[in-house]
Amino acid sequence: MVHAVSIEAQRPDNDADDKATLHALGYAQELLRGMRTFQNFAVSFSIICILGGGINSFSQGIGSLGGGAIGIGWMVGAVGSMMVALAMAQIGSAYPTAGGLYHWSSILGGRAYGWLTAWFNLIGLVAVLAAINVGTFTFLIGAFPPEFGVKPGTASTLLNGPVQAVTVVAMTVTQGLLNHYGIRLTTKVTDISGYLIFAFSIALAIAALAYAPHIDVTRLWTFANYSGDAGGGVWPHSDSLVYLFVLCLMLPAFTMTGFDASAHTAEETVGAARAVPGGIIHSVLWSGVFGWIMLCAVILAAPDLKNAAAQGADSLFAILRAVLPKPLRLVFWFGILFAQYCAGLATVTSASRMIFAFARDGGLPWSGALRRVSPSWLTPVPAIWLAVTLSAAFTLYTPVYTTIVSVSVVFLYISYVMPVGAGLIVYRRSWTRMGPFDLGPAYRPIAVLSLIFCAVLLYSGVQPPNDQALTVTVGGLILSAVVWFGVERHRFKGPPIIWNVRPLETELVAVENSMEEA
Repeated sequence: MVHAVSIEAQRPDNDADDKATLHALGYAQELLRGMRTFQNFAVSFSIICILGGGINSFSQGIGSLGGGAIGIGWMVGAVGSMMVALAMAQIGSAYPTAGGLYHWSSILGGRAYGWLTAWFNLIGLVAVLAAINVGTFTFLIGAFPPEFGVKPGTASTLLNGPVQAVTVVAMTVTQGLLNHYGIRLTTKVTDISGYLIFAFSIALAIAALAYAPHIDVTRLWTFANYSGDAGGGVWPHSDSLVYLFVLCLMLPAFTMTGFDASAHTAEETVGAARAVPGGIIHSVLWSGVFGWIMLCAVILAAPDLKNAAAQGADSLFAILRAVLPKPLRLVFWFGILFAQYCAGLATVTSASRMIFAFARDGGLPWSGALRRVSPSWLTPVPAIWLAVTLSAAFTLYTPVYTTIVSVSVVFLYISYVMPVGAGLIVYRRSWTRMGPFDLGPAYRPIAVLSLIFCAVLLYSGVQPPNDQALTVTVGGLILSAVVWFGVERHRFKGPPIIWNVRPLETELVAVENSMEEA
């Protein structure tokens, strides 16, 4: 483990001085620092997007254990994600930089550990962007055609085909364009999305309960085995309710991914040492609460829960079409579609900042080009378009929504808990200086719970029919080992803070001055 002594000696006393904190970590201020606390929160909240993952992956819950998967399973998954968020927030407050997880792992666990974290996080972000945009297309096909006379299931022939590929690529490109032209434009859109998610989730819950033919609250803690054909084939048949409960955690786990965006945008956030942990924690907290309320209302509104579960991927549509009038449904469909598009937009922001930070330290091929920041827009333009390209290519490699979801959950949560695990080992030993957000003695038990929760998700994420995620994960590990031991261990230095005890202040200021002159 690397002893993080250098930053303890260099860190400024005033944590509100973002530029001084960044200098202490060995970096110049190259990106535009203009995001406020709510905007940092809104980026993560928009990526989590309970109107996205909660809607598109609803069948993974009801198709396992029915109403209990939502009423109880969602809460268990949300608490698990909150443990991860709290542990990440502790580290993010101490080290508020773009790249977040990669820097944390490097400082706390060494350059090889940080390098591996970076690759897991990068693959996870690319996969989650693909999952969001494929999910948006899936929602578009499932929601709108039946409202205009197309029989349910007819339009589904477009899924996994050329129409999906072209639409998803076009969607991703437009998200890249919005990111290209400045963080101010992007944050304005994600701010709107943040408010819309709050409003529409509550409105959908109220409408579902108001139009419900009857309400039976016992559904929320009743487990029914809807695996196999009973759940539309979402999960293979199993007689084990414990196994199915583990599988149902994929619904809240996938929904509550992407909160690392608050860390990735740290160098663009004012008061980052406080705003970053707040953004991480509050995005998970409110997504968990409002998502639970919304999905519980949908479960309670179902005229026939067994029949709804049998619809598989269309189960949520079947429930809402049975209870809501068409004009109201269309309002919700359009609002949800916009929120899902914004989730992809915010994910491009997060992924591009991670690429920029990793390239800044020479961790990627062609790092010199990928670390460049546009002097006009102060955005990492090459990194943005690499994120767009990789995500679009991934959707062509595996267009199946549930498989993409599994890959994103597995890789992201591994990258989330890698710095947490390293922090658990060196906490109060070599890592002694904390940020403004400090869990104190609670950090250790919370970190342990985070690791346990991640292990459960890894198991559920590679189960059939998503076992292709296991192939991708093992392949990623093998390839990473070959590249590291063959090339990178001789070349890659890691973040400046672990190899340069005294950041070259004059050089950092010179970089900033050149950016301002440009």
